[in-house]
Amino acid sequence: MIKESVLTLAGGLGLFFFGMHIMSDGMKKFSGERMKRFLHRATKLPVMGVSVGALITMLFQSSSATTVMVVGLVNAGLLTLAQSISVIMGANIGTTFTAWIISVMGAFDISIYALLSVGVGVFFFKTAKTRKTRFAGEVLLGFGLLFTGLSLMGEAVGPLRSSGLVRDIFVSFSRNPLLGVLAGLVFTVLLQSSSATMALVQLLAFSGVIPFESAIPIILGENIGTTLTAQVAALGSNLSARRAAMSHTLFNLIGVGYMLVFVRLGWFTRFVDFLLPGEVTQSSIMFYIAFSHTLFNVFNTAVFLPFIKSLERMSLWLVPKREDDIEKGTKYLDRHLLESPAVALDQVVNEMCYMLGLADKSVRTAFGGFEGEGYKKAKKVAGYEEAINGLQSDITQFIVELSGRELADEEIAEIPVLIHGINDIERIGDHAENIIDLAERIEGRRQEFSEQAGEELNEIWEKILCMLDTTISALSDGSSGKAARVLEMEEEVNRLQKEIKENHIKRLNSGVCDTDTGIVFVSLIDNLEKIGDHLANIAEGIENRMRWRFEKNRR
Repeated sequence: MIKESVLTLAGGLGLFFFGMHIMSDGMKKFSGERMKRFLHRATKLPVMGVSVGALITMLFQSSSATTVMVVGLVNAGLLTLAQSISVIMGANIGTTFTAWIISVMGAFDISIYALLSVGVGVFFFKTAKTRKTRFAGEVLLGFGLLFTGLSLMGEAVGPLRSSGLVRDIFVSFSRNPLLGVLAGLVFTVLLQSSSATMALVQLLAFSGVIPFESAIPIILGENIGTTLTAQVAALGSNLSARRAAMSHTLFNLIGVGYMLVFVRLGWFTRFVDFLLPGEVTQSSIMFYIAFSHTLFNVFNTAVFLPFIKSLERMSLWLVPKREDDIEKGTKYLDRHLLESPAVALDQVVNEMCYMLGLADKSVRTAFGGFEGEGYKKAKKVAGYEEAINGLQSDITQFIVELSGRELADEEIAEIPVLIHGINDIERIGDHAENIIDLAERIEGRRQEFSEQAGEELNEIWEKILCMLDTTISALSDGSSGKAARVLEMEEEVNRLQKEIKENHIKRLNSGVCDTDTGIVFVSLIDNLEKIGDHLANIAEGIENRMRWRFEKNRR
């Protein structure tokens, strides 16, 4: 029995993580700009974010599902940290709806819907004729696998729900508020469901095992225990997703902390008696527990709603940025800047500098893949590419909205140059992915580049590094002199590419280089040269003071 439970729990965890990954990836692909703008607008005001979170949780009958989804949305760059906090607050209110249902007709089992979601998702994914349908299938598949994993984890510890020992533990712990909170926390973690804990508490109270006053601390502990699901979902996610999970933990932990004082003093139960006058009976105690659950979460949300920024800062402090973390989203753009086009254009350039900095790191990381640990570096490059693509979309959308405002002629002239520059930076990120793919192709093989090929590679690589540094500097301070140096270096890179290819053909003919490794070598040189071309395009715009010269041929 124990072996079966352990295996089921392991399988449930595996499905949970896999479902989270597929759902997040599919949601990002499927949603596109329209969904992103909707989510951004729908949760722009904290009150609206709370409403959206409550509604979603009421529909899903699971705060864990909502918080996991929120972490996935943050991980996909569809929600900011501040927006996610308001949705999480709403999820805490929405989850109390389950307790009301239990009071009337008991809890619902959603495992069958999870399997249905898996089946429909696979069907869409396999039979899709459009990209949107296939991405929708990914979302449904991931969603179903996630819930199936949660269901399996619940089944693995299922015997606890009907265990007499569990009932005895609840009774003994609930006599002390602190121990009651601990009991609610532990069993919510074990059962992987705050709804299951609530159902157990309501049934124990209905059976007369525990009084109403003893049920309150267990409910508070359940609110802490449910935060673990979001923490688990955030494992392996990006920095913002981990911070969103931390904000959920802080919100519930602090709320339970101060409410426990009111419970200890007896104020909370007296306030419930004031709002619901009358004696608590066996037939009404489940209703009283549901009301208390809702009252706590609504009150806690009302207390924290004006302090979302403070909660955000606490999350930033508790989950600091690590050296290998890649933050997504823009750093300098704000819709309020659209009313000041000159300032907005300056901030677009600053955002481009940041984006080019990420592309620079991506290229350096990718080239480092030839020194070993290609798999780890490939994962890092993929993270950079995701961030760069997100920036390209966000900055372009901002520029499009800006172009609809009343602009001066010189400001209008900057628009196409900026858009082309953003596209050039995105293409540099694509070439970084190509480079890491090449590194993985020869990783673990005995073949290496010949000594002469290695020297030539280092020479052109040093030129590209110098071009990257100079272009970033030129874009930052608008120096036409530095831009001119980038264009000069690009001509040197073109010359080197031609010479290296000619020398490489001679080495192949003489048998000095291995054919398969030689193909990788040529592709690597070509990708580096293309990066130089895109840097030259950016430098050309800087040299012309961000004015478009139509007679120039784009590289």
